[in-house]
Amino acid sequence: MNAPAHALPIRAMIAPVTPLQQNCTIVWCVKTNKAAIIDPGGEVAKLMSILETNGLTLEKIWITHGHLDHAGGTAEIKALTGAPIEGPHPADQFWIDDIGASGAKYGMPEAQPFTPDRWLQDGDTVTLGETQFEVLHCPGHTPGHVVFFHREARFAQVGDVLFQGSIGRTDFPQGSFKDLIEAITGKLWPLGGDVQFVPGHGPMSTFGQERRTNPFVADDVLADE
Repeated sequence: MNAPAHALPIRAMIAPVTPLQQNCTIVWCVKTNKAAIIDPGGEVAKLMSILETNGLTLEKIWITHGHLDHAGGTAEIKALTGAPIEGPHPADQFWIDDIGASGAKYGMPEAQPFTPDRWLQDGDTVTLGETQFEVLHCPGHTPGHVVFFHREARFAQVGDVLFQGSIGRTDFPQGSFKDLIEAITGKLWPLGGDVQFVPGHGPMSTFGQERRTNPFVADDVLADE
């Protein structure tokens, strides 16, 4: 976030969870201290403690896509707090249905399927306290992947669409390399090079940096194709 933190309507912190070190993101409205947990993959007690320590009230649970490491703790948090689940796009229903089996396979028996209170579509908005985020449907890594974007703060949580120096895998069921590249270049790049983003794993970056240096989607790399 490029503006001074005190001037922004939201704040955010990253809490890596699960053995895959997935970037669960806690965002909140500065005026109201109402928070959303984006992609609670697991370690629910840790996430609840962060909320309490920072005096935050959980208002929403937002899901970028249905993979275990991003959504495995969703059902548990919903049961604890009653907070509504928003996202992902309905095309990821089959991934959510598989969370229980995946959790058992990877030693996370607490991970269970869930039904979102609201499925999200491209162009939707979601509210948090007195703030609003835009929703972009960005398929490719999974067919129902969405991105959350706060325009004023120049901030996005992109899940596994884009990483610092890399892009999301497309070899999963219903993955598509073509769809992923189109989502990145057609939906993320137009938001502006100054936008800072939290990826699903690893360090933050900006869209501008990735357009210059990312070996998969940099402007000069795509121009050569």
